[in-house]
Amino acid sequence: MRIIEQHKITYKEYEFEWSEDHLSADSVAEKLSIEDGKIFKTLVTIGNKTGPVVAVIPGNKELDLKKLALASGNKKVDMLHLKDLEEITGYIRGGCSPIGMKKMFPTYLAEEANKFDTIIISAGKRGMQIELSPLSILQVKNGEMADLTM
Repeated sequence: MRIIEQHKITYKEYEFEWSEDHLSADSVAEKLSIEDGKIFKTLVTIGNKTGPVVAVIPGNKELDLKKLALASGNKKVDMLHLKDLEEITGYIRGGCSPIGMKKMFPTYLAEEANKFDTIIISAGKRGMQIELSPLSILQVKNGEMADLTM
């Protein structure tokens, strides 16, 4: 949130009770009574050419690794092992935000974000989400919009 504030971007904050068993975007949407597909999850992959690549997709969709590889200029991308998530990004499962990672990794936002004026992403901490415009995420991350889902 500090990074968002540094860019003078308007956002809305949500806090909720979380549990280890209910960290999915779908369970967060249910807890916050948010419409289906407006909560986006952050997935970290490893590209064969670029190294870490971040995909931000609707919580109710699946990432298409081939589409992400194509968008990111890789021949192949694989999901980052969960055990490596904190070391590479600085975040833990259930609290991984595309904003504020240890480094500026290539970031791709699923084109479904265009359906909404604002989307909801992790604020970087379990039990906390922020709502902001998709364009704001792209601006802060120097990211790109892409077709990423199955």
